[in-house]
Amino acid sequence: MWAVALSAEALLARAAQVTGAGGGGSLMHGLVPVAIEAVTVAALAYAIAGLGRAWIRLTLVVAAGVLTATGSHWFYGTLGLASEPPPWQMWLWAALVGAAVAITIGSWRRTGWWRRNACVFAVSFCLLSAGLTINAWLGYFPTVSSAWGQLTNGPLPDQTELRAAHDARSKGVVPQRGAVVPVDTGSAASGFAHRGEWVYLPPAWFAAAPPRLPAVLMIGGEFNTPADWIRAGDAVAALDAFAAAHGGYAPLAVFADATGGFTVDTECVNGSRGNAADHLLADVIPRVADQFGLSPEAKWGVVGFSSGGTCAVDLAVMHPERFSAFVDIGGDIAPNAGTREQTIDRLFGGDAAAWARFDPSTVITRHGPYRDVAGLFAVPGPVGRAAADSLCRLGAANGIDCAVIGLPGKHDWPSAAAAFATTLPWLAERLQTPRAAVAP
Repeated sequence: MWAVALSAEALLARAAQVTGAGGGGSLMHGLVPVAIEAVTVAALAYAIAGLGRAWIRLTLVVAAGVLTATGSHWFYGTLGLASEPPPWQMWLWAALVGAAVAITIGSWRRTGWWRRNACVFAVSFCLLSAGLTINAWLGYFPTVSSAWGQLTNGPLPDQTELRAAHDARSKGVVPQRGAVVPVDTGSAASGFAHRGEWVYLPPAWFAAAPPRLPAVLMIGGEFNTPADWIRAGDAVAALDAFAAAHGGYAPLAVFADATGGFTVDTECVNGSRGNAADHLLADVIPRVADQFGLSPEAKWGVVGFSSGGTCAVDLAVMHPERFSAFVDIGGDIAPNAGTREQTIDRLFGGDAAAWARFDPSTVITRHGPYRDVAGLFAVPGPVGRAAADSLCRLGAANGIDCAVIGLPGKHDWPSAAAAFATTLPWLAERLQTPRAAVAP
């Protein structure tokens, strides 16, 4: 069995050299969010001034704000997110949204059109400021350019048409950078309704006599699109950089849809929200292997962030015949859609036995000794360390070659991007990517 090639010290040193998503004006800190919040406060103050000294109305406004914040806090607690606690500013902005709505309703008939517009403006910008606070917490849109690309469905980095990629390969035209192409994996085996998926093809794939390259399944968090690892996780930049340093060789990366919708949380299981696991295993992997010339017997890697990290562990320990390496970035200890009881009810229709079949700890214990399976638990910041330690300890006791690596950052997309770039050399070597070598 191969040893985990990178020590914690080497990974930390590599992480110190890695930066997050590119420029374009930060939406997580700096001038843009501060300016928007300042304008919001000014508009809200102007709207409040229109209430005058009507203390009953002011009391109702405060009550509306408190109720909105309380309701938001309760709803968040039901989601079962594997993340750091939300910043207190999120609840403040939730309260201000409720207050702004109450002001607008209460003063609509008593004020002129100018103040009405100001009230509507205050509501809109309170919502925007709440969104910016959530974004600063999760890092979903690191920059203005990444947000614009996502919201307008702009082209992805290195995006090209599938036919153009195959034409270039047939002519032996090797690009300097890889290509991101759309792929239709279908749903014949799973019946899973999914969105468009993507594949990263490294430069070596385009050679006239291409080598056998490994593939990596890339899975995002709970609220996601298949392209999140590309836009928010900067995965293509990391893969291109690795390929450039290794003669054009890098793994193929498959950005699959494990949820079927932005607000759908499947945790990559087969259950009441769809057969997500079957889609990944029986639709995505065979289709990609066939379409891009991969060996059908080759073992894959799997990388995931947040709930996707939980998926990565789950897939690897449930299907060691298919996966030989995984990277779990900030995942949970088990599929999580709330409390354990809520998870069993929401994902498995109340079937506790079905839940146990997808619980990594139960799966590892029932399976017994593994052979030729390795994993890294990359934990940016403190959240998720206990889950990673528990799973790695159990895995190691059952033959899984694993390590837990604490990395700088927190549970957000920029930290996930840095973690992927940091662990990619280990993963590429583990999957026997040609010319891949990890520095000692």
